[in-house]
Amino acid sequence: MNQTLRPGQRRVALVTYSTKPRGGVVHTLSLADAMVDQAMDVRIVALGNSDQDFFRPVGAPYILVPPSPPADTLEQRVFASIDDLEAGLSKVAGDVDILHTQDCISARAAARVRDAGARVRVVRTVHHVDDFTTTALIECQRKAIEEPDELVVVSEDWRNRLKAEFGVDATVIHNGVDAARFGPIEESRRVAVRQRAGLDDRFVFLAVGGIEPRKGSSYLFQAMSILVRALDPAPALVVVGGHSFQDYARYRDDVLAMLPDLGLELERDIVLAGTLSDAELHEWYRSADALAFPSIKEGWGLTVLEAMAADLPVVCSDIDVLREYLTPNESAVMTRVADPTSLAEGMRRVVTDGALRETLVRGGRGVVPAFSWQRAAEEHARLYADMML
Repeated sequence: MNQTLRPGQRRVALVTYSTKPRGGVVHTLSLADAMVDQAMDVRIVALGNSDQDFFRPVGAPYILVPPSPPADTLEQRVFASIDDLEAGLSKVAGDVDILHTQDCISARAAARVRDAGARVRVVRTVHHVDDFTTTALIECQRKAIEEPDELVVVSEDWRNRLKAEFGVDATVIHNGVDAARFGPIEESRRVAVRQRAGLDDRFVFLAVGGIEPRKGSSYLFQAMSILVRALDPAPALVVVGGHSFQDYARYRDDVLAMLPDLGLELERDIVLAGTLSDAELHEWYRSADALAFPSIKEGWGLTVLEAMAADLPVVCSDIDVLREYLTPNESAVMTRVADPTSLAEGMRRVVTDGALRETLVRGGRGVVPAFSWQRAAEEHARLYADMML
């Protein structure tokens, strides 16, 4: 990009480890689009094959860095990805002032490029801290928090956690949501989406993020078991997503193996929709009846904002980060974390109480305007301008 920079404006590369629809990648693309709208000098650098583009259109210029062939272990995949991104970033470092990384992998790669002599500053947004188990990965993650020149978090909860666990401070810049992306769809489309899934007139809960420990998937399936036995007609659950850098196949298999004992049946009670395009996800947000979000750990909960932008009532866990912007029984039904009985009761209330659903939709509409990507872009621009180069 060859535009003339305004005083204090920086040339920024937003760096992410994937092109797939994960929270950090959604954050990266949305923030980049808002920066473009504000005439900031921004580009995206991501690990990805040229024949596997981003899951949605991107307004900012971007570079895809080819990844190495998939390795056998998570540890090998992480360190190979760091090497790959380091090589890619070293080629663009002379054209930017700031490498703003969105994950552990890109943060380590950017720090290496800086330490090799590139005149760049490294920013890291910590969305959450992964539950790595090997010594090498735990140490890698620690360095990815300590090595950047500046840290950003998307919630006060994670600012407090980083201070307590790593002794570092961070700037809080909340996530945003583009409400226009989740506007109403025609009733005929809604009917068609539900019919294709074989759900028709049943009450449909939507879960976004795949089957993962952090998403509380096992508790959600146990709660569904309680509801299917208690309600007639029984509600159904559609699970969207599944792509993850980490391998949760064992957990996923174990959770799905629970279904017969829970009295649940795939494609009848539980529909696995897999990884969807942006347009397909929009359709499901507007075709489901409520969002079920029983996460046990989140950086912010971007899915909750997206659901509320689509006028979808929310049932979620009562973790601290969600309490930062949600009010129980006004903008969300909040249930005890990791408690299937509490979750089932919250979900039952939403199924059976139309007035409550209307209250939650109104509450969500009140929350959404406070969180925009335009505001987030402005706060990032101020952070960049204050950094010493």
